[in-house]
Amino acid sequence: MLVHEIINNGQSEAIAIVDEGRQITYAALKQGIKKYRNRLYELGIRTGDRVGIFSRNSLEFVYAYFATASLGAINVPINFQLSTRETAYILQDAGVEHLLTYEPLTFDEPLNVVQHDIATFGDKIAPDAPELPADFSENNPCVIIYTSGTTGNPKGAVLSHKNLVCNTRQCEVFKCHSKCKVLCVLPMYHCFGWTCVVLNTFYRGAELDVMRVFKPKDMVDMVRDLEITDIIIVPSIFKLVTALAKPEDFKSVRFFMSGGTTLPDKIVDEFNKKFNRKIAEGYGLSEASPAVFLTTHGEERQGSCGKLLAGTEVRLVDEEGNDVAQGEVGEVLVRGGQVMLGYWNNPKATAETLDKDGWLHTGDVGKVDADGYYYIVSRIKEMIISMGENIYPREVEEVVYKFAGIKDAAVIGVDDKLRGQVGACFFDVQDGATVDIRELKKFLQKNLALYKVPREFKQIAEMPRTSTGKIAKRKILEDYLAAKGL
Repeated sequence: MLVHEIINNGQSEAIAIVDEGRQITYAALKQGIKKYRNRLYELGIRTGDRVGIFSRNSLEFVYAYFATASLGAINVPINFQLSTRETAYILQDAGVEHLLTYEPLTFDEPLNVVQHDIATFGDKIAPDAPELPADFSENNPCVIIYTSGTTGNPKGAVLSHKNLVCNTRQCEVFKCHSKCKVLCVLPMYHCFGWTCVVLNTFYRGAELDVMRVFKPKDMVDMVRDLEITDIIIVPSIFKLVTALAKPEDFKSVRFFMSGGTTLPDKIVDEFNKKFNRKIAEGYGLSEASPAVFLTTHGEERQGSCGKLLAGTEVRLVDEEGNDVAQGEVGEVLVRGGQVMLGYWNNPKATAETLDKDGWLHTGDVGKVDADGYYYIVSRIKEMIISMGENIYPREVEEVVYKFAGIKDAAVIGVDDKLRGQVGACFFDVQDGATVDIRELKKFLQKNLALYKVPREFKQIAEMPRTSTGKIAKRKILEDYLAAKGL
C-alpha cells in the first residue's frame, strides 16, 4: 500500500474530516485531493520532485500532502514557527521549487521558489494527471522531515511510503475504529501528529477533527461539543487542559495518549485524580516515522512508553555496543519497517545514525522491565524538548555567536513546569565589549523560531572548560541549579 491509498479504507459517505465547521466525506476528500493533484501535475511536478507545505493544520494541508504523494513526488512539510532564514535553508537544501503556503513568505535573499496559496490552490481546474505507473515502489520516498541539527543546520529524514504505512498499521494498539472521532491538535507538519493522528485516523476509516490553533479552552469545548473519542497530545497540553476541563467535558473520550517527550508523574497524577482516567504513552523519533514503543489501549503503565511495536527489533547497548541486561540502561537501537531511508543528501550523517546492519542509533537511553515495558530515562544528545518541539542547543548557539560582543555561548536545557524544558543561554563577552540581553533576545527572535529562543539569559565572567578545552556544560548547569537552591 502507498500512503495516498490509505484513504481508500474509509466508507465513501463517512465523514473523513471536520475543519472549522466543514464536514468532508471520504468521497469528497478524494475529489479535493484530485484537484490539487491535477494542479501540481500541470505545474510540472513529477516523481521525485519536492513540494513544500508551509501551513497550519487544515483540510488543505491534507489535500496537498496526499496529492503530492499520489504523483510520486516528495512532501517537505515545514514547521510554520520557523523564521524565514530557517525556512529558506530547508527549501534550498531539499531543492523545493513550489511551496504551498497559508501566508506569503518574504525571504532576505531571492529563492527559486514559486509560492502558491494553499487555501485556493485547487480552485483552478486543470487536466487530469495520469496515474502512477503500476511498478511505482513503496520504497520510494514520500516525505522529508527536517529535524534540527546538532551541527547548526537541520537534517532531512527521508521516509518512504513503506515506512509511513508500516508505522500507521502499528498504531493498531490504539484500537481506533471507524466510529471514532480523533482530535487533531498536534501540528500536521510534525511526524508524530501526521502518522499517529492523521494517517492512523484515515487508515481506520475514522473521523479527523482538526484544530488549527491550539487554545486550551477552545480544545475543551471542541472535545465536549464534537464528542471526541481519541485525544493524542503532548504533556504540556495535558497540563493545561487538566486545569480547565471538568470530568463531564471528557465523557466521550475513550483513549488518551501522550507523546513527544516524557510525561511527568505530577501531570499524570493530577489528571488521574480529576478524571479517573489513564494516559497511554509512546516513544519515537522522526527517523522512525516516528513510533517505536507504544502502549496498547487498556494496558497503560505509568512511567512507561509502552512495548515494542510488532515487526520492530530493538537493542539496548552500552558504550561499547554490547547488549545490556534487563533492567539496565543502554542506548536504544531500532530496526524495522518504519526506520528511515537516510538523511537527504547527507551520507555522512546517515552513516553516523544508521549502521551497516540497519540499526538506527537513537541517541536515547532506556531500559526494559520483565513484562516488556520500556522506559526512556535520559538522552545522550543534548536535545531540549519544549512543548513537544525539539530544540538542539548547538543550532541556537550558532546564532548567538553571530551577535556582536559574544565570546562563548552555551545553551542548556532546564526544567520548566509548563513546557517540560526550556533553554537557558549562558555567555561571556569579548574584552571591552558589552552585551544588552534585551537586544540579544530580539536578535534571536528574528533569526529563530520563537520556541527555540532561550527563556533565560545569564552573562558569566568566564566560560568553564573541561581538560580537553570543551565548554563544561555540566559545571554550568550545576552552578545554575545551586544558585537556584535546587
